[in-house]
Amino acid sequence: MLPPSRVPNGVYAAALTPLRADLRVDHAALAAHCRRLLAHGCDGVAVLGTTGEANSFSVDERLELVDRLVAAGLPASRLLVGTGACALPDAVRLTRRAVEHGAAGALVLPPFYYKNVRDEGLFEAFARLIEGVGDDRLRLVLYHFPRMSGVPVTRPVLERLLDAYPDVVVGMKDSGGDFAHMRGLCEAFPGFQVFTGTERFFLDLLRAGGAGCITATANVTAPLAAEIFAAPEAPEARARQARLSAIRGALEPFPFAPALKRLMADRTNAPDWLHLRPPLSALRPEEVEALRDAVRAHPLPPIP
Repeated sequence: MLPPSRVPNGVYAAALTPLRADLRVDHAALAAHCRRLLAHGCDGVAVLGTTGEANSFSVDERLELVDRLVAAGLPASRLLVGTGACALPDAVRLTRRAVEHGAAGALVLPPFYYKNVRDEGLFEAFARLIEGVGDDRLRLVLYHFPRMSGVPVTRPVLERLLDAYPDVVVGMKDSGGDFAHMRGLCEAFPGFQVFTGTERFFLDLLRAGGAGCITATANVTAPLAAEIFAAPEAPEARARQARLSAIRGALEPFPFAPALKRLMADRTNAPDWLHLRPPLSALRPEEVEALRDAVRAHPLPPIP
C-alpha cells in the first residue's frame, strides 16, 4: 500500500556545497547552483549529503544552510535534506527543521560511528528519530551507503520500520553498488521508493519499478539523466544510458567532491568552487589533467 504522500520520483543531484575562501558556506552560490540544477534536468536537489560535505559542517551551519536556501526562494518541496547525525538529538533537530520548511523529505544516514551494531539498535535509532520529530509530514528516505558509513541498513531493519512507520519511511537511497539488492527491494516492497546512488543502474532500476537516482555526478550530467527519466522505454534510452554510464565511469576514479568542484570551476570560470573543507583536499595537478582528459573523452552535457 502506498503511503499518502511520497518524495517525488526523478533525478536528484547530490548537490555540491560551494565555499568561500574562509571555508564558510557561500549561500548565494549554493542557491544559484540549486536553481541551475532544477532548471536543467533535476526534479529535486539533495543538499547536505556526502558530496555536499555535510559531515564537515556543524549542526548550526547545516540548519542555516537550509534556512538560507528557503529564504532565497528555493522551493522546499523540491529539496531532499540530509539530516543524519551520530547524535540522536542532532538528527532530530536537523530533521525537524527540514519538515518545518516543507522539504520533500529527509535523507538519513544511520548513526555511523559505532560499527557492527545490532539490528535492534539500528531500528531504535530510526524509531527514536521519527518519534522525536513527531510530525505526520515527515517523509524519511533511508541512506544505505555501507562503504562510507560502515553501517548497512539491513533488510530486517527496513521490514520493521515499514511495519511500524509505513507512512513515514517511504524510500531508500541505495549507494551500495549492488543492482540485485535494489531490484530485490523493488520486488519485495511495492510502492517503496528505491533511488540508485549511481547512474550506472538508472535505466535498469526505472524499468524494475525504481523511483529514480540521487547522485553526485548529476551536478554535471542532469540534462542527460532527465532524458532517460522522461522516456525510459524510448528506443534511444539504452544509448543515452550507455553515454551516462560512460561519463560516470570516467569520473569514478577521482574523489567525487574535489573532482566535481574542479569541473564546476572549469565550466563556470569560478575558482571559488575549488574550496573544500578538510580533510578533503583539492586534486593534484596530475589528477586535474587526468580528469580533463577523461571529460574530453566523455563530454559532459552542456550547461547554460
